[in-house]
Amino acid sequence: MYRNPILYADYSDPDVIRVGRDYYMVASSFTYVPGVPILHSQDLVHWEIINYALPRFPFQKYDQPAHGSGAWAPAIRYHKGEFFVFIPLVDEGIFVARSRDIRGEFQLNCLVKAKGWIDPCPFWDDDGKAYMVFAYARSRCGIKHRLSLAEIDPQCTHILGEPQVIFHKEDIAPTIEGPKLYRRDGYYYIFAPAGGVATGWQMALRSRNIWGPYEYRTVLSQGDTQINGPHQGGWVTDTAGKDWFVHFQDVGALGRITHLQPINWEDGWPIMGDKGQPVAEHPLPVDNAPQYQIAASDDFSGDTLVLQWQWQANPKPEYYAMLSPGLKLSCWANPSRENYLWYAPNALTQIPQYKDFRVTVEVTLHPEQPGDLAALGIIGHCYGYLALEDGWLRLYRGEALDKEQLGKARESLVCQIPCPNNIATLAVEVKGGAFRFYAEGQPMADPIPLTCATWTGAKICLWSANRENRASGGFGEYQNFKEDTL
Repeated sequence: MYRNPILYADYSDPDVIRVGRDYYMVASSFTYVPGVPILHSQDLVHWEIINYALPRFPFQKYDQPAHGSGAWAPAIRYHKGEFFVFIPLVDEGIFVARSRDIRGEFQLNCLVKAKGWIDPCPFWDDDGKAYMVFAYARSRCGIKHRLSLAEIDPQCTHILGEPQVIFHKEDIAPTIEGPKLYRRDGYYYIFAPAGGVATGWQMALRSRNIWGPYEYRTVLSQGDTQINGPHQGGWVTDTAGKDWFVHFQDVGALGRITHLQPINWEDGWPIMGDKGQPVAEHPLPVDNAPQYQIAASDDFSGDTLVLQWQWQANPKPEYYAMLSPGLKLSCWANPSRENYLWYAPNALTQIPQYKDFRVTVEVTLHPEQPGDLAALGIIGHCYGYLALEDGWLRLYRGEALDKEQLGKARESLVCQIPCPNNIATLAVEVKGGAFRFYAEGQPMADPIPLTCATWTGAKICLWSANRENRASGGFGEYQNFKEDTL
């Protein structure tokens, strides 16, 4: 048996495919880089990270954090021996990453420049024609209740003609997004979430003609369960011919976690879960498959960063070096504004893998200039970090005042204790909707409320900087990073 959620981690807006015995899943990543994680499984339940489709953003804007912007809900498909990942950059357009090797380098091209086109999904029909279905972001173009379809060239380099609206029923779907396009038994199906992130439901649309008109039904909703907003994901068929739906559930501060539902078909409609309600547990899709696990801890023993780490913006080589073992993060000065964590492109982040957890890391500060610091933090709209700085251990608390793009923030010093040798074991515990820092096992001040960031869950981070924005050769040294469930 497996139990939902299959991942208590913020891999939001999942899409999934099967190639042979292997399943591949992609997810949103927003401002975090590398972007669009690619996960691998052989049973749809146990997953590992194997790559990213977007190594960095091709725009200078993303050299700084762009909270809420960046890579929104992607789609992955395998066509004629090649993997295609459609990636919406909500402010720039629809991009296509492609590779014949899922673990190798992806080539990126712009399919269409557009603002507010989101959640694209490609489809190649039997006659050789190709299409893309997509939705719209109200925050960018004022629309949130339409799905459109465009014909595209089969090589996914440009669109052919103007898109047409194929679904617009505001009375029954005041918000509709995340469409995925399929074909089965003579019908075109669009799986699309409606009703919004936290409280929505999953719809299926179908038509004999790809351009519509489309019938519609609700095929998954909360019902009598405790699983709010079960929707937005991908349909996949296993090696035995059984159908499954991978989707998310919004849990607030820790983002959107991943569930797996069986699909049964009734009168040509997909009924998900248990008669349209999410299941808590179910027999495994595949027995005796490898039980992969996403890494949460890191001894920094390799010659490069392992795949669970992402930067808060496009990284630069001078941000870090591997000490093997150990990680060196440079005390970077922000060239344009106060050196707050919310503004820091060189914040190294990780998605938490548990509901309640404790992180510990051994930190040594090697200062060169006043203001050099090395810190362990939690990033969200309400955030905090515990830093070695100038012979002190200092706890800072921050708040994102403007939560979109680079935004605005404020920070304040909460408390400090002496640390003359600039060496300490730092820890943070996340439990019961709050986080609390510890130094050498002793609590530092009261817990801080745990909050999400912009369209993502709260993230763990390591960060070295110079708060006074002095150019510095100082750095933080990090050893034995561990994340354990509580």
